[in-house]
Amino acid sequence: MGTFLGGVKSFGVTFSHMFKKTVTTEYPEKPDATAPRYHGRHILNRWPDGLEKCIGCELCAWACPADAIFVEGGDNTDEQRYSPGERYASNYQINYARCIFCGLCIEACPTRSLTMSNEYELARDSRQDLIFTKEQLLAPLLPGMEQPPHAMRLGATEKDYYLGSMSNPGTSAGAETR
Repeated sequence: MGTFLGGVKSFGVTFSHMFKKTVTTEYPEKPDATAPRYHGRHILNRWPDGLEKCIGCELCAWACPADAIFVEGGDNTDEQRYSPGERYASNYQINYARCIFCGLCIEACPTRSLTMSNEYELARDSRQDLIFTKEQLLAPLLPGMEQPPHAMRLGATEKDYYLGSMSNPGTSAGAETR
């Protein structure tokens, strides 16, 4: 008798769910919007003149609990300048097979060069394709930006960049831009 009642109760659960509205998302065709502060793919940002914000300090790699970031710093010269400071990241890689998207690398970055986008479609066919290089992570050049290496355009020293006392080519000298 107890088995029969158990079977009737289980059918009751089934019948109660049969008439509820189904919650289905049409993912590939209409993806859901992500939250504004969603932690997705990383982006290496640039200054308004096109120089890279990353100075190759490796603090993001030290802060990463999953050991997913590899940074190799290089020295800037007057002929080959990639960032305003003395150093830049000559080799930068993030292994998304290891990344846990915690955001500790973002907090550790002293120049705010590393941020996270809302992009979450990172699936690949090969594990090797999950290692994103510097070229894949760098923000695209916007109008008015110049491909590095080039001389500093927004100030005479790197302090002008980092203190925010730089001027865009289209603004007056000393005007603060962000």
